Amino acid sequence: MWEKIISYIPHWQVFMQGFLAFIIPFLIFKLFNGLILEKKKNGKIDMKEYTNQKEVDQPSSQETVDPLTGDFNKDVERIKKEIGHNWDAHFREFHIGNTDIRAAIVFLEGLADKMQIEEHILTSIMEGFSDTPASALTENGNLQNLMKNNIPIGDVLEESTIQGTISKVLTGYTALFVDGMPNALLLCTINGKTRNIEEPISEAVVRGPRVGFTERLSDNTALLRQQGENQQLSIIQMAVGERVKKELVIAYMDGIVDPELVEEVKKRIQTIDLDNLLESGYVEQLIEDNFLSPFTQVQNTERPDRVYGALMEGRVAIILDGTPFALIVPVTINMLLQSPEDYYERWFASSLIRLLRYFAAGITLFGPSMYIAFVSFHQGLIPTKLALSMMSTREGVPFPALIEALIMEVAIEILREAGLRLPKPIGPTMGIVGGLVIGEAAVQAGIVSPIMVIVVALTAISSFAIPQYNAGITLRMLRFVAMFFAAIFGLYGVILFFLFLCSHLVKLKSFGVPYVSPTVPYRAGDWKDFMVRMPLMMMKRRPKLLQPKDSVRKGEIRGKEASSHDHQSKR
Repeated sequence: MWEKIISYIPHWQVFMQGFLAFIIPFLIFKLFNGLILEKKKNGKIDMKEYTNQKEVDQPSSQETVDPLTGDFNKDVERIKKEIGHNWDAHFREFHIGNTDIRAAIVFLEGLADKMQIEEHILTSIMEGFSDTPASALTENGNLQNLMKNNIPIGDVLEESTIQGTISKVLTGYTALFVDGMPNALLLCTINGKTRNIEEPISEAVVRGPRVGFTERLSDNTALLRQQGENQQLSIIQMAVGERVKKELVIAYMDGIVDPELVEEVKKRIQTIDLDNLLESGYVEQLIEDNFLSPFTQVQNTERPDRVYGALMEGRVAIILDGTPFALIVPVTINMLLQSPEDYYERWFASSLIRLLRYFAAGITLFGPSMYIAFVSFHQGLIPTKLALSMMSTREGVPFPALIEALIMEVAIEILREAGLRLPKPIGPTMGIVGGLVIGEAAVQAGIVSPIMVIVVALTAISSFAIPQYNAGITLRMLRFVAMFFAAIFGLYGVILFFLFLCSHLVKLKSFGVPYVSPTVPYRAGDWKDFMVRMPLMMMKRRPKLLQPKDSVRKGEIRGKEASSHDHQSKR
């Protein structure tokens, strides 16, 4: 009897696997958590200390600010000394009307509109005061007010420092100096080159607006304003970059967004200490919560409608001058699998397509690893006929399943990258032809099995179904980690990797918002727009996870009440 009982006791290897199932995630979690705490300890910047340090590092205002003297010759010569060596810097001296009062303008080629300068500045000053005597211009210090009131330019600023004048000239303004006038006048003549507003390439939709952001900040903010008249849309301007200053704006809906979220975004942007921010990706990496995580914690998009929809939920958008990609915070993992088109089509079709994306993400992450686990460790779980067919195709393959999968996956990734970098007319063709040729040649040479080619092709196609490009990169990268887990521990390794991934996602946050919300913590109301998209008349409230000041979507409720009222009136 005891022998029979002992025979039912699992082998010691099973106990070892069970022990590893608990100890490995625990050790990895402790190590990972220790790195995060060390990063927060060393990298977190107190705003008061940061401000004080900036004041210590930078010279005082008396040392750095060089005021204009009011002497025409000295001020113009100083400007020429600072930027006159540049080829694109233009200086033009002339007289006001028929008087002997000298004036000069400074502007940069390409950034300033020459036509506007000639017609609205030079013509108005040289001809507009032709009948005005010099005494009438200079009496009672009236010269500066006359210049401001008679130049037909919309935006006219006064500047009393050399640094401020040069800073504005370098952004496209035209500086006007007049003999006898203490300050310089900065005239807005910005005419930087930009491309036309086009359909976003990275986020194509079948149904929806055909406009996308451009590289000009003013165009992007105007696209947000054009979404509809809304006085609550607030846009705050900030300057980033230590050596190369760039404009950055924070957009949010006043009355909806949580004020603490806006303040947190401002603080993180103020702590950015970098010479130059070439693209919004710099900002994304410098403000995210956990730089060690493979998952993106800031969403980027080219679509104004996606940004506006996020603002109406209570999120915050960050737009940097010089890039068409806006940032949205906070972000949850389900946002990366959603498309703006989900809200433009009827709810039933949108829900099915969204579920299909979740299924495609699962295949992208676990497809090759499941194949490796079943072929290498768990052949008994495969149906007999299918197992025999798979074994017959692998009969001449000299490599184990892991090496076989790595060969094909690496080849697919190289083809994908090559097709992306090649010129557009030949890129897609090269990717398709290269994949077919390499796959067929590998099977004919006996390097890989046909079933492996099918698995890799299905995995690659599934990765294209993910709307967010950076989310697809994350899953493609983690796919290789899952393959090694499966090659070492089999199906147990795949489950171990999945548990480790879940434990990491549960701990991850984006600007204080749980990354896997509304799953953890569970919020039943937010599930209406999670894995499925419920009808619009049922989505009456904004996501609770964002803690909006106004949690009710008033527009949708009014729309429903209006439609029911119209229906009753017709009856």
